[in-house]
Amino acid sequence: MAKLNIVKMGDDMLRRVCRPVEQITPRILTLLDDMLETMHAADGCGLAAPQVGVLRRIAIVEVEEGEVIEMINPKIIAFAGEQQESEGCLSIPGKYGITKRPKHVTVRAMNRKGEIFEVSGSDLLARALCHEIDHLDGKLFVDKVVRYTN
Repeated sequence: MAKLNIVKMGDDMLRRVCRPVEQITPRILTLLDDMLETMHAADGCGLAAPQVGVLRRIAIVEVEEGEVIEMINPKIIAFAGEQQESEGCLSIPGKYGITKRPKHVTVRAMNRKGEIFEVSGSDLLARALCHEIDHLDGKLFVDKVVRYTN
């Protein structure tokens, strides 16, 4: 595994829409492993492929230690409620703001074995899932901030 460079706000890469993954190759598996190492090194709870310079629909989330959710071609298929909580981003260090997000979401994605799965989450997990999927569509949390906290 390798620690990758995290792309920072201002880089065009973060505003581009990512392409779907057509086939899970050894390169995709290595990317997932490297993204996890990079996220851990940066003390984050989520990371999307464009944040490490790869325009593919891949993201990882880990809000509970040891419970890593790897998502290939993720899509939010259901959401409910509303929450307004603080968010930050590894690509926008030192910046935090209150965003409006769904309280609960369900995401359908593919895992590293090519199997389709669904994951549902509330509160922080729902925010993290939405945040990382937004990255795949060229959106940043600052686009959804209702007020900055710093």
